[in-house]
Amino acid sequence: MKVCKKILVKILIFFFLAVTLLVTLGPFLWVLFASFQTNKEILDFTLGFPSGVQIKNYTTAFQLAPIVRYYFNSIFVTFFGVTINLIAMGMAAYVLSRFQFRGQNLIRLLFSMGLLIPGAALLLPLYTSVSAVGLYDSMWGLIIVYVGFGIPQSLFIISSYYKTIPKEMEESAYLDGAGFVRTYITIIMPLARPSFATAGVMQFLLCWNEFQFALTLTTGDRSRTLPIALYYFKSSFASDYGAMFAAIVLVSLPSIIVYIILQKYVVTGMVAGAVKG
Repeated sequence: MKVCKKILVKILIFFFLAVTLLVTLGPFLWVLFASFQTNKEILDFTLGFPSGVQIKNYTTAFQLAPIVRYYFNSIFVTFFGVTINLIAMGMAAYVLSRFQFRGQNLIRLLFSMGLLIPGAALLLPLYTSVSAVGLYDSMWGLIIVYVGFGIPQSLFIISSYYKTIPKEMEESAYLDGAGFVRTYITIIMPLARPSFATAGVMQFLLCWNEFQFALTLTTGDRSRTLPIALYYFKSSFASDYGAMFAAIVLVSLPSIIVYIILQKYVVTGMVAGAVKG
């Protein structure tokens, strides 16, 4: 009886994992296969591998939309958006998690409230502010906005992980003659790599995939990012579905690669921070 019960449990677990895998990977695999299909195969909703590999869809995607230009724009915005966010929030989280001072709880509350405000409600104020300082239709305007929106999430991820690091390690460094900055750079930051990786991946996804602010705060090709390229592509060339799916693959692939590379650190950072918090 016990053997049958164990077998049944294993079957149920396998079935659950198989369904989860199908739901998770199914949409991406369908888009990937569709990017190599003809328009007729796509409209016929043909599932499975394409009858022939249509590399032409990818060349057409580069011809119909300024994907290369938008790729460089997205790389620039994402690099500085992630770097500035991690540097600033790493130091801010260290102060909030290691020192006690008046108004500390108020600061945490204000950052928490930032998670509750929908981005759409800030479109007009941010448009006015960015235009007033001369950063409208500028990649730096987008970078500042993305850094600001990533503050609450990065702050809480990193500060939660800092609490898992014993204070005795810092005290030992101070006794050995290390200063505050050296202790933070050589002791705290290396130990907190999982939290930085987790916050970095989240911030990367925000900067790389964000649409509404990129659409509102930019107008020209010199500052627009990849999600806007898809919007332009769809609205102008909606009949070429094969090229459209090829463009979707080109846009989403970097996010998948980054997560696959850093997934070990992401899981570690999430689990450690959640357990301690």
